[in-house]
Amino acid sequence: MSHFPINQAAPQGTMSNRPNTETLVYGQVHNLQSIAVTASAPRKDGYWVIYIHGGAWRDPAVTSASFDTTESILRKKGLPIAGFASISYRLSAHPNHPQDSSTTDPKDFQDANHPEHIADVEAALAFLQDTYGFGARYILVGHSCGATLAFQAVMGTVSGHREQATLTAQPTAIVGVAGIYDLRRLRDTHVEISAYQEIIEGAFGADEMLWDGVSPAQVTGSLGVEGGWKSGRLAVLAYSKDDGLVDASQVEVMKEALGNWEKTEAQIPVTEDSTRGRRLRVLSISGVHDEAWENGEQLAHAVAFAFEQLQEMRLGL
Repeated sequence: MSHFPINQAAPQGTMSNRPNTETLVYGQVHNLQSIAVTASAPRKDGYWVIYIHGGAWRDPAVTSASFDTTESILRKKGLPIAGFASISYRLSAHPNHPQDSSTTDPKDFQDANHPEHIADVEAALAFLQDTYGFGARYILVGHSCGATLAFQAVMGTVSGHREQATLTAQPTAIVGVAGIYDLRRLRDTHVEISAYQEIIEGAFGADEMLWDGVSPAQVTGSLGVEGGWKSGRLAVLAYSKDDGLVDASQVEVMKEALGNWEKTEAQIPVTEDSTRGRRLRVLSISGVHDEAWENGEQLAHAVAFAFEQLQEMRLGL
């Protein structure tokens, strides 16, 4: 049961199958550069919940719409949510979904390579900030490679992309669900399955030093999440032992990488009812890899857990 008061102000208007939902375009290069946004009635105690989908950087069947079920569940929990956003971004080529570049509209052609995925996520976050101005009052949620992208967004540097953190306002919390945090480790753990090598090469190329330089669990100190996520307060790593696609060592190495981050105070002003303290939590969920978003229950559980933690930290009101 949620400890948060129920928002009595019902949002007005109807778009899509949810109230007040619309698709906003943040880029002109590709048709996947869009965000599904559901803005609720403004509230000072509210947080935006911003989702980054998974799909191994390449699955056209896993889109921003994969958050719809979770959003519907969260709407019923009475949490102080000021708005929902689910980000679409350019995808890499998929061998099971071949395209002919001579007959496919360039805006529909899947051929993204790093850093285009993370660049799109950053552009989407900047667009949302410019449009809604929620500052740090948002929870960034990612599933699978979406969790990779969420933590990349707050890394001090991302190899082959940028040399310093660029978000104008960083998230107060990040929730990684079934996340991929060390690319080389993922391949090595499943070395007998060629698809893992193919997926990572398809998104990042064959340079394994680059893989390390974009892996949130591999980059330490000022260049990693530890030094880059200066204002962050809460990190939640959610994982199911029955995942089947991403092994538990991904959570273990990310937990270790976030250890120093948790021990360091956040660089924020202190109010009367809060401190600069941080929390790192590992949350056990259930089900195989994609069940988290397919039925929405476990993904919603992870988001609700984050709200509970923020309230305990006196950041939820």
